[in-house]
Amino acid sequence: MELKIKDMEMLSLKSDFWDDQSKAREMLQKKTKLVEKINNWKKFSNNISDIEHLQTIALQEKDDQVLIDLSAELDQLDSLVRQDELKMMLASEQDPMNAIMAIHAGAGGTEAQDWVEMLLRMYLRWAEKRGFTTNIIDTLPGDEAGIKSVSFTLEGEYAYGYAKAEIGIHRLVRISPFDASARRHTSFASVFVYPEVDDDIEIEIDEKELRIDTFRAGGKGGQHVNKTDSAVRITHLPTGIVVQCQNERSQHKNKSMAMKYLKSRLYERELQQRNDKIKEENKLKKDIAWGSQIRSYVLHPYKMVKDHRTNLENGNAGRVLDGDIDEFIQAYLMNTAVNQIPLFSDHN
Repeated sequence: MELKIKDMEMLSLKSDFWDDQSKAREMLQKKTKLVEKINNWKKFSNNISDIEHLQTIALQEKDDQVLIDLSAELDQLDSLVRQDELKMMLASEQDPMNAIMAIHAGAGGTEAQDWVEMLLRMYLRWAEKRGFTTNIIDTLPGDEAGIKSVSFTLEGEYAYGYAKAEIGIHRLVRISPFDASARRHTSFASVFVYPEVDDDIEIEIDEKELRIDTFRAGGKGGQHVNKTDSAVRITHLPTGIVVQCQNERSQHKNKSMAMKYLKSRLYERELQQRNDKIKEENKLKKDIAWGSQIRSYVLHPYKMVKDHRTNLENGNAGRVLDGDIDEFIQAYLMNTAVNQIPLFSDHN
């Protein structure tokens, strides 16, 4: 790693280094990230050495208070190391990007639609805790309650890298609030996540290959939403991808957001096609029903959330549904990292 940084420094001193400014900036950004990672781990190593030295002295002098303080300091250091380790798992080009998340109801009727609304709340609370900014793009209300489908943006550092861990089928088991006989019901919902394409990534779209429809927005949002045909639906004819946005008052804004959503969908599709082994995404093609879920949320007869990919369990289902899902995301990223290419291999 040190050698690669020296190589970068040597290249930056060449007279023709800035001839290709885009390539030069990219290399300098990589160098900055590498230096930051090295400095962080040097700092962690020094802190550990200091704690070990002070612990030895405290044990010799039988100073219990110092030992208690060192234990708290070690716990804090452990948390920082875990956070940095998690970021190292987010090494792909897309991980630092913003994201677009979409949730769709599966088997279970009204129950599943209510489940989508519960998941939406969970992710919005999670995003708030992480300091991410969210914006609802489109919502299709349920027939009786809940939401049939919803899509929203997620803006923040490594938003896509974290959110991609949620891709898949989510299963809920509970006593139905919509069943007069108070029977236990099982519901399913699917979660999709796409990296949001920014202006630096060029996605070519032929206007002739688009069908753009406008319609009057429905559902929640206030009376002003329903007065004009401000909602926009865009169909990409070659792929059959359909996106829509109806949460802005302006048709122009809705079209702009829908185009961004379409570009993100096409970008994610291109990434899949580049990959010789379509991994997790292929699982989404299964029915949104039994046997294909990545995580189960059981509220009756006991309370338990279990991720079937990592076997991680949490008995505090209420806390999880309130947005505390980082432990599941971290476990998934750490688990999948075992089968991934080493972090710095792309710098060879």
